[in-house]
Amino acid sequence: MSLADKVLAVNDDLPIRTDKPIHSGKVRSVYWLTEADSRRLIEEKGYPVAPDAPLAVMVISDRISAFDCIWKGEGGMRGVPGKGTALNAISNHWFKLFKDNGLADSHILDIPHPLVWIVQKARPVMIEAIARQYITGSMWRSYQTGEREFCGIEIPDGLQKDQKLPELLITPSTKGILKGIPGVPEADDVNITRANLEDNFAAFNFQSRGDIDLYEKLLKEGFDVISAELEKLDQIFVDTKFEFGYVTDANGDDKLIYMDEVGTPDSSRIWDGAEYRNGKVVENSKEGFRQALLNHFPDPDILLNKDRMPERQALARDNELPESMLMDVSATYVGIAEKIIGRKLEISDNPKAELIEVLRKDYGLID
Repeated sequence: MSLADKVLAVNDDLPIRTDKPIHSGKVRSVYWLTEADSRRLIEEKGYPVAPDAPLAVMVISDRISAFDCIWKGEGGMRGVPGKGTALNAISNHWFKLFKDNGLADSHILDIPHPLVWIVQKARPVMIEAIARQYITGSMWRSYQTGEREFCGIEIPDGLQKDQKLPELLITPSTKGILKGIPGVPEADDVNITRANLEDNFAAFNFQSRGDIDLYEKLLKEGFDVISAELEKLDQIFVDTKFEFGYVTDANGDDKLIYMDEVGTPDSSRIWDGAEYRNGKVVENSKEGFRQALLNHFPDPDILLNKDRMPERQALARDNELPESMLMDVSATYVGIAEKIIGRKLEISDNPKAELIEVLRKDYGLID
């Protein structure tokens, strides 16, 4: 079987029973279940939610995105072998640890297959909750130009690239394009301040102003839990993005939960501790792939300059990356996942057939 066959590249064409449009993002596709199937599974599986809670099947792919584009490799590779399995395994591990530490629940109710979650529908908070422990990436580029205020937070002069910050910084940005919020540009992924959130909490989908304190608490505590565990593996948790939302529990009460993914190489920077102490940054995250892309193409400004997006999209569409480049990503993702979960990752030779079978046989969601 070829490497291309091991990749789940297309995940929005599965015969899962649904009566709503399939939502397909860069990496995950969401199938909203019919009301009858949601009720049936809640009863059959004993999920701790209200009897009429809407459920969905969330399927992760092995696609690789960077610089707002989806990339492909030679030999028909439309993704990275093992990437989806690694991401789900890491998120599952951290979500369980959060719950064990009394933080908050996630949207995941069941894990039928390494690439599949059964989730409860959440009402997302419209921010990317970003926490930074080191100055690097876009923050460092802005700092170099003289910027000293990030999301309303002042940081001192004299910092060096990749240096640990004096404290953990919370630097949120918008999730999607939000309109009509004073002082917030109508664009995706723009930095916002805590004052923006406090003054317009309902526009960001917070149910109360006090929930801003709660999201910051959950973000910091979640960061600290992951950071402490990674430190045991001599890995450094550099920065990360969490997402939050509201669900209604079995008692009819609303609660703020973690959603999407947490602490993965897609949503975080993770550095090797030994290499960092030797003065070198070795990425165990997607940032390594981003750097490889910048080195691969002769004009890296195309990837960095948002004004050149048509050229960037053409690069991704018209170029097949070397197989070795995608396999390096696979080794990074699988390697850090196995470190975190403490066991070998089982990667399917035919993921699509496998997950269709389990959803048909064990969940009755495929006719």
